[in-house]
Amino acid sequence: MKILLFGKGGQVGWELQRSLAPLGALTALDFDSAEYPADFSRPDALAQTVLSVRPDVIVNAAAHTAVDKAESEGELARVLNAAAPGILAQAARQIGALMVHYSTDYVFDGSGEQPWREGDATGPLNVYGRTKLEGEQLVARHCARHLILRTSWVYAARGGNFAKTMLRLAQERERLTVVGDQFGAPTGAELLADVTAHAVMQTLREPGKAGLYHLAAAGETSWHGYARFVLEQAQALGVALKAGPEAVDPVPARAFSTLAKRPHNSRLNTEKLRAAFGLHLPHWQDGVRRMLHEILTQK
Repeated sequence: MKILLFGKGGQVGWELQRSLAPLGALTALDFDSAEYPADFSRPDALAQTVLSVRPDVIVNAAAHTAVDKAESEGELARVLNAAAPGILAQAARQIGALMVHYSTDYVFDGSGEQPWREGDATGPLNVYGRTKLEGEQLVARHCARHLILRTSWVYAARGGNFAKTMLRLAQERERLTVVGDQFGAPTGAELLADVTAHAVMQTLREPGKAGLYHLAAAGETSWHGYARFVLEQAQALGVALKAGPEAVDPVPARAFSTLAKRPHNSRLNTEKLRAAFGLHLPHWQDGVRRMLHEILTQK
């Protein structure tokens, strides 16, 4: 089996290189790859890459993910998040490949308190969410053999993330203020990659499992609760902090001015995914704890 991965340099793409490698011959590309065109800002060239490699599975982990920046880069965000995946989907259909594509809870309006189900009405609040929703629609329209995985609050040990920011600020300041009225589940790139590999193999054996799924770690928290947990774990590992978990104050999202409006409810219902693929999704704290141990105990 041949697998073609786009976006290998991102947090999810980096982990996908590990999880997909045992499944078959993996060609992993980034926007600046010399072997084949993989620059999503030039989507017309992507089809030729697919036709040259002729993979059995295409996994798209590339995207414009700078939520605030997307407000002033609407056309670029649309090309990267919608037009390019749409072209990949057309090429996938042409060669009969399975296409895997990642999306986001930002396709919803963030209202209410119940976890979002796959069939719930969408209503993105910002450019990023609108372009990701359009990308979903184009992939589904052009390639029936697809896995679209919506996720939320993605982190990884590699690269920047919320936990690292909180650790840095807690070493610099005596008190922190963190948003307390936005809720979701921090989801590790490792978990996304491992579930992807599992779902790909099952879908290749059982094509009826293709479709749209929600994928996030179990449980929920607020950004405030997330920050407190990070600092509690850091203290347990012996990290000296000026601001401990008790010095983190919750504030409403309106206390921070951002270009893009964020959803208050990023909870995702994962029942469909767990039932279809026989999965148990670990609690969000398990993955965050492992990630913190990795970044804080490195020599």
